[in-house]
Amino acid sequence: MQNYVAELRLVSEAVLAVSRQLSTRDALAVIVRSARTLAGARYAALGVPDDRGSFAEFVVSGLTAAEQRAIGPLPRQHGMLAALLESAVPERLADIRTDPRFEGWPAAHPVLTGFLGVPVKNGEEVLGIIFVTNKRSGSFTAHDEELLTLFAAHAAIALTNARLYERSREVSVLEERARLARELHDAVSQRLFSIRAHARAAEVLVPKDPARAAGELAAIAELGAQAHGELRAVIDGLAPPELDGLAESLRRYALLAARAHGISVRLVAPDMPELDPRVEAAAFRVAQEALHNALRHSGAGEVTVTLSRTRRRVTLEVADDGRGFDPALASGGLGLASMRERAAAVGGLLRVSSAPGAGTRVRLAVPA
Repeated sequence: MQNYVAELRLVSEAVLAVSRQLSTRDALAVIVRSARTLAGARYAALGVPDDRGSFAEFVVSGLTAAEQRAIGPLPRQHGMLAALLESAVPERLADIRTDPRFEGWPAAHPVLTGFLGVPVKNGEEVLGIIFVTNKRSGSFTAHDEELLTLFAAHAAIALTNARLYERSREVSVLEERARLARELHDAVSQRLFSIRAHARAAEVLVPKDPARAAGELAAIAELGAQAHGELRAVIDGLAPPELDGLAESLRRYALLAARAHGISVRLVAPDMPELDPRVEAAAFRVAQEALHNALRHSGAGEVTVTLSRTRRRVTLEVADDGRGFDPALASGGLGLASMRERAAAVGGLLRVSSAPGAGTRVRLAVPA
């Protein structure tokens, strides 16, 4: 009974370790190491097949980097690997070399004897194969097979989740690129069009009406300054923030944004103890996004940014007196998805409240 509980604890720890991985590559590496430990094997590997008769990923545990380089390129789907992929059922052998499906290995490959392979399946789809070889004590048993099969079922869930997370991140990156392209178009292209129009007018007016031409040139200078300020704000949103305390950084950004857009920005942000850098960065980015939306899209006369802290939570609010909108009809634009993702990444909650003609309030609450 004691042995059984210890094994269950090992499986539980292995499953938890794999489940924490958000990168597919990291998940594969943890699966291999865990399988090797659970089976008491000298070597372990996990192969993820591609659609060209080879492996998209082949992760090994028990070999040094030099030994892996000496062995050469990734294996193809042949021999015992092909048999496991085709049958999609566990395979246990006392000595792999005596099996008729065995087709040898490269000269630098270690000699393998005992073999246990189990598929990693998501429904009927085979995501990969876990195999362990050369048990350190005795031969692989039916109990080893049962333990590794149980682990493989949980590993399939973790691997699927890691893949879904990576795909969602890719989609988020594409959406962010599209959003930035729109912002650049709104912030710069329209200003540049206006600058060109004023420049042409000034060119025509110089010989006829120098005073009006001077007015056009002044307008060009003002539009250029506005375009520079808006472009600077977009670029600031791309770079990781270098914060000198959240409150002070918000003060500086609010001042810059107010000058760039010619709209009053009021900041209520008392100095507060230093926060976790991840929390500060997330709150600053949410403030940037919310402030940018208010200044560019709301038609507001004033925007108020409020930062407060209790013993348990930090709260940020960005409120405007603009035209507002109906949240039920919102398409998820204006960077709302980005703000929610930043909030969730630090265990926070983002709420957006608005109504036509009643302004908009963005509220972020994160654990202190």
